[in-house]
Amino acid sequence: MDGFRVMPMLEAASVGDIFITSTGDIHVIDRPHFEVMKDGAIVANSGHFNVEINIPVLEEMAVEKRQPRTFVDQYWLPDGRRIHLLGEGRLVNLAAAEGHPASVMDMSFANQALGSVYMLRNADRLGKQVYVIPEEIDQEIARLKLETMGVRIDTLTPEQEKYLASWEEGT
Repeated sequence: MDGFRVMPMLEAASVGDIFITSTGDIHVIDRPHFEVMKDGAIVANSGHFNVEINIPVLEEMAVEKRQPRTFVDQYWLPDGRRIHLLGEGRLVNLAAAEGHPASVMDMSFANQALGSVYMLRNADRLGKQVYVIPEEIDQEIARLKLETMGVRIDTLTPEQEKYLASWEEGT
């Protein structure tokens, strides 16, 4: 919709210059992709730990590994192509930059803190399992964050809430 070409990763691997994963899945970039990437391709992960890029396969394929600068590992392949891996394949904004901005972390910590309060207040009726933070807590955190930023937004009317909660109209 924004004019970006969308294609399978194997097709993209041969035409792209920079690849940043953010899927939360394992081996999103793998051997078949490395085999067709251009010389000088840059690969980074912004999604989940260091499993999105199959680094052991890249290590196995490489005939040489260098570090031309901090946070950049350069893998030389047998045919002379180089693939650059940023931040050791870890979350690039944490491994090779300044991490999450405070404006993101404050909301994360608020969620953890209010989630802990919720668990303490409801400990007698909560079982030993993983729970999703109640929507009211998420909404309160979002409301407070927007308020501190001086942002004002509309509140849904009861009619709008009813419509969003139902599939009776508009289908």
